[in-house]
Amino acid sequence: MRDVIVAGGGPAGLAVAAEAARRGLDVLLLERRALPADKACGEGLLPGALSALAELGALRHLDPEGSFPFRAIRWISEDGTEARAELPAPHGLGVRRLSLSAALLARARELGAEVRDRTALEGHRVEEDAVVAFPGGGQEVRARLLVAADGLASPVRERAGLGLPAAGPRRFGVRRHFALPPWTDSVEVHFSPGAEAYVTPVGPRRVGVAFLFEEGVRPGYPALLARFPRLAGRLGAAPFDSALAGAGPLLRRASSRVQGRLVLAGDAGGYVDALTGEGLSLALESACSLGEALPEALARGAGAGSLRAWEREVASRYRRSAAFARLALALARRPVLRRGAVAALSRSPRLFSHLVALAVGEGPPRRSGHWSAVRG
Repeated sequence: MRDVIVAGGGPAGLAVAAEAARRGLDVLLLERRALPADKACGEGLLPGALSALAELGALRHLDPEGSFPFRAIRWISEDGTEARAELPAPHGLGVRRLSLSAALLARARELGAEVRDRTALEGHRVEEDAVVAFPGGGQEVRARLLVAADGLASPVRERAGLGLPAAGPRRFGVRRHFALPPWTDSVEVHFSPGAEAYVTPVGPRRVGVAFLFEEGVRPGYPALLARFPRLAGRLGAAPFDSALAGAGPLLRRASSRVQGRLVLAGDAGGYVDALTGEGLSLALESACSLGEALPEALARGAGAGSLRAWEREVASRYRRSAAFARLALALARRPVLRRGAVAALSRSPRLFSHLVALAVGEGPPRRSGHWSAVRG
C-alpha cells in the first residue's frame, strides 16, 4: 500500500511528488511520456512559482542555459504603444520547459519519490480504504490517495465524471523557440486583432514565442507571425531552436478538485487561458501546498473532508487569476477598448504594476511559514 500515487509527470505532478516525499510519504508517480518532457508552454515563472520552487529546493537543479530572469510584463499594442508592469519580488524567470521538467524530476527522485516514466495510468478504482490503480504493462498498485495531475485533457478527471462543459470560443496556442539573445528584461505580450504573441526569454541565447488565438484564425505559424510585423522584424532571420508544439482547447472546468480519495492538481483541476502567463505559477503553488497538506489529510483518513481547506485555498487563488485572465481576454477581443487601456496604463505604470501584483501575488501563505524566508 503506497501513500500516494500521482498520475502525470508535468510540473504539477512532479512538484506534488517531491513535496509529499519531502514530508516522508511513500510516493509513486506514473507518466506516459519519457521524462524529462517537453510541451507547448509560455515558460514564464511568476513570483509565486519561484517561491514554490525555492522552498521545494528545485531551483538549484535548473540548467542556467535553459533559464533567464525577467522583471516585468509589457503589453504592446499593434500601434506600438507599450505599458510596463514591474513584478513583485522575487520577480520572474523564463525557463525552458525541458529544463523545468529535468529540475523537478531530479528533485523528486532526490527526495525519494519513485518515478516511472513511459508508464500510463490506464484506469483506477476507488474503494473504501484505498485507490487501486492500473498502470499499463504492470500489476495493479494500491494507495491511500490518487492525485491526477495529467494536464488539460485529464483522462482521470473525465473518467471520474468531474469534467464540465466549457462555454465560449475555443482558444489554442502554438510555441516555438528562436536562437538569439533576449532583447528585454520583460515578458512581452503583443496584441493584434484575433491573436496575441507571448514572448519569453528562456536562456542566454534563446527566446520563446507563443501565439494564442481563437478557433477560426488561420493557425499556421508563419501566418500568425505575419500578424506582428514589429515582432517579426525583431526576430529577423534567427534560426529556430525547437520544433513547433501546440496545445488546446485551453479553457477547462471541473466540478470539484476533490472526490473521495481522488484529487485533481494543476491544469486537471481547471484552466482559463495562457494570456496572463499564470499557468505554471498556479500549478506549482497548488501542487506544493497539496504536498504539504497530504500528511495531515492521510492521517485523517484521506477523505474529501480532509482536504477541504486546501481546496478552498486553491479555489480562491484560481478565482483571482481567472478574473484577471477574463479581463485580459475581454480587452484582447475589443481592439478599440484595448488600445485605450494600454495607452492609459502606459501613462500609469505604477497602477499597472499594482494591478498585476494583485493578480499574481507571491503565492499562497504556507502553514509551515517558509514562504516568507524566500521572498525577495
